Amino acid sequence: MSRWEVVIGLEIHTQLATNSKIFSGSSTAYGAEPNAQASLVDLGYPGVLPVLNVEVVRMAAMFGLAVNATVAKRSIFARKNYFYPDLPKGYQISQYELPIVVGGELFIRDDAGDEKRIRITRAHLEEDAGKSVHDEFEGSTGVDLNRAGTPLLEIVSEPDLRSAKEAVAYMRKIHSIVRYLEISDGNMQEGSFRCDANVSVRQVGQVELGTRAEVKNLNSFRFVEKAINFEIARQIDVIEDGGVVVQETRLYDSDKDETRSMRSKEEANDYRYFPDPDLLPVEIEDSFVEEVRRSLPELPHVKCARFIAEYALKEADAEILTVSRALADFYEEVAKTTAGDSRIAANWIIGDLSALLNRDNIDIQDSPITPIALAGLLDRITDDTISGKIAKEVFDGMSTGEGSADEIIAAKGLQQITDVSALDAIVAAIIDANPAQVADYRAGKEKLLGFFVGQVMKETGGKANPGQVNQLIKQKLS
Repeated sequence: MSRWEVVIGLEIHTQLATNSKIFSGSSTAYGAEPNAQASLVDLGYPGVLPVLNVEVVRMAAMFGLAVNATVAKRSIFARKNYFYPDLPKGYQISQYELPIVVGGELFIRDDAGDEKRIRITRAHLEEDAGKSVHDEFEGSTGVDLNRAGTPLLEIVSEPDLRSAKEAVAYMRKIHSIVRYLEISDGNMQEGSFRCDANVSVRQVGQVELGTRAEVKNLNSFRFVEKAINFEIARQIDVIEDGGVVVQETRLYDSDKDETRSMRSKEEANDYRYFPDPDLLPVEIEDSFVEEVRRSLPELPHVKCARFIAEYALKEADAEILTVSRALADFYEEVAKTTAGDSRIAANWIIGDLSALLNRDNIDIQDSPITPIALAGLLDRITDDTISGKIAKEVFDGMSTGEGSADEIIAAKGLQQITDVSALDAIVAAIIDANPAQVADYRAGKEKLLGFFVGQVMKETGGKANPGQVNQLIKQKLS
C-alpha cells in the first residue's frame, strides 16, 4: 500500500423528510403496501404535470447554509433519460448544470487524527426511482413504485477522501448534519440515507487520477468501509497483475464481502440531459435565504465547541455527545439539572447509559432513565449519599423501573457509611487481620493500599466512603 494512493469521492443520497413527494401529493410514509402511494404523476401517465413541493427547496437551502455553501438564486430541473422497469416515465427529474446548492465544506479527522477539510462540489434535488423486487416472485420481478417521486438531496463531494475510514467519517458528519437540521430521519435501513462511492487508486506522486469504479447503494457505515477496502485491494491487484481498471458501476455483496460488476459506467451525455419543459426554473430571493438562515439550529461543530468551553469536556467526549441532537439535548438537560460535575454526567451518559441503550437497541429519546432521573442519581454521588460503586446498582434498578434514585437507596438501605468511628473500627480490624500485608506495605509496597481498601469495601458491602477509607488506612499504616 505504501506505493499507492487512494482517491475517493462520495455521492450521498438523502431522503428529505417531507410528508408528500417532490412533484406530487402522494405520501412518503414508509412501509405501505406496494404501489399504494403512487399517483398518476408518479406513474408517468401522459397529460399530468409535476408541481414542485416548496418544502424541498427550503430543506436544500438549510443544508447549503449548514455547510457554508452557496444557495443558488436560480436552479433548473432537468430530465435524466434512461430505461429501467422502476422508472415509468423513462426519465428521472434531477438537476444537472444548475443545482440548488453549489460548493461547501466540512471538516473531519483524518487517519492521523488531524483535522482535514473535505470540499463539497454540489447538492442537487431529484426524485427517487421505484424499487424492483427480485426475490418474491418465482422467475419474475415485481415493481413497487411507492418510492417513485420521493424527494432526494444528492450531496456530491470532491475526491478529497484518502481512505475508507475517512469516507465513513465524512459520511457520519453529513448524517449528523441532516438529522440536526431535521431535513431527514437518516434511517439507513429504510433507504433514507445511502451513498455511492467512487474509488480509484494511483501511484504515490502521480498527479493524474486513476480510473474510478462506482460502488452503488451502500446503506450502512460498516458496508461503506468494507466495500471501499475491498475495491481498493481489487484495483491494486488488477494493476499489479498487468491489467487495466475499467470505469464501471459495481455492487457490494455483503454476504461474500466483495464487489462485483453491474454495468459499464455511463457518462453524462449517455443520459441526454435537457431542461424539463414542465418545470419552471427555481428562483430564490435573498429574503428567503435569510429566513432559512435564521431558522437553523445550533449545528454539531458549534455545539461541540460550546460544550468544551461551557462544561469543560474533553474534545473526544464532546464530539460523542454532539453526534445526535437528541443525545446532546439529553446531556445538556442532565448537566444543567445536576448539582454535580458536568464531566461526570458526560461519563455516565457515554458509558453506562449508552451501554444500556445499545444492549436493548433503544434510542436516546426512549431511554427508560430520564435526564432528571439521571441527574438525581448523580446528586446522590456528589453529596456522598452513595459511592460510585453503589450508584451502578441504583442505576440498574432505575433502568428496570424500580423507582427514582432516592426511592431505591431508601428501599435497599444503600446509604454510604460516613460515621468515622464506625469506619475506624472496621479499618482497625482489617489491619489486625492482615499483619503480613501490613509489614509489606510499610516496607515500601504501597500498592497494597488497594488491597486494604478492597477489604473494607467488602466488609461494608460497598457502602463505605472510599475517600474516608483511604485516609483512615493511610493514617493507621503510617
